[in-house]
Amino acid sequence: MARRIDVAGAGGVRLAAWEFGDPPKGDPADNGSEPLIPSQSAGEGAARTDPERTTGDLPERTTGVLLLHGLMGRASHWASTARWLSERHRAIALDQRGHGQSHKPPQAAFTREAYVEDAEAALEQLGLAPAVLIGHAMGALTAWQLAAKRPDLISGVIICDMRASALGAASQREWADWFKSWPLPFATLADVRKWFGEDDPWVERPNPARGEFYAEVMHESADGWRPVFEPEQMLKSRETWVYDAHWEELAQVQCPTLVVRGLDGELGRAEAQEMVRVLPRGEYAEVADAGHLVHYDQPEAWRAAIEPFLDGVLTQ
Repeated sequence: MARRIDVAGAGGVRLAAWEFGDPPKGDPADNGSEPLIPSQSAGEGAARTDPERTTGDLPERTTGVLLLHGLMGRASHWASTARWLSERHRAIALDQRGHGQSHKPPQAAFTREAYVEDAEAALEQLGLAPAVLIGHAMGALTAWQLAAKRPDLISGVIICDMRASALGAASQREWADWFKSWPLPFATLADVRKWFGEDDPWVERPNPARGEFYAEVMHESADGWRPVFEPEQMLKSRETWVYDAHWEELAQVQCPTLVVRGLDGELGRAEAQEMVRVLPRGEYAEVADAGHLVHYDQPEAWRAAIEPFLDGVLTQ
């Protein structure tokens, strides 16, 4: 079950938040159906009518958890993790601005401040605080920046495969060229899976999970399958953090923080361990046989890596 809740983000941008788990008993909207976050099975316009929506209060759980996807991701990438968490906690995943089913206004701000303010607004409007933030890649950066800004809202942070060092102008140019290399539109979802899982020059060896990850961010257009996001907005989002290092904010995070990396991911072991050292209350975990998409590559190993940390934070 995935329930949609609309959140007003920075500048009034409407964001889609998703709670995973069973609906509250007695909810008149519950007719026994099980709407899911739409992904590759329907076009974006048609899909918006499927999930149950509410702007009202949802049932309270032991502790709030907010999940933040990475660049180009969407809330549904957290579905497995969120459903696992929802057995004990209130777990909500956010479609960040420009992503998923959140609004994508052409003139919206795609700054670091806007992403952080969106997450802050979600915590407050959803009544999740003090919450654990779990972020992947760019979502992890948002998580630790918000924890540094508003420690009163955060009880713990999990950083999944995100670097604190600056990546530089060359990295941004590589990404711009990579977007241009996409053979859009894709004729079928099978073509999407094959290109991102096998044919993409950035793929060192076949990776079916990567293919599925990108299939989930495509929707059917009149001429074929295209991403639900605008690549230009993704580049705008990325350029607001790629040129800078983010060690200072890490040092300001006072809550328990777990740094998780896949052994074949983008965050190297030396940098990850330095991040743990800089964090006042940092811990470290790694997941074997996982790349950058740790939680998507190896969901069971990912859960095993974060469960001891969550148990410690959520029982304090």
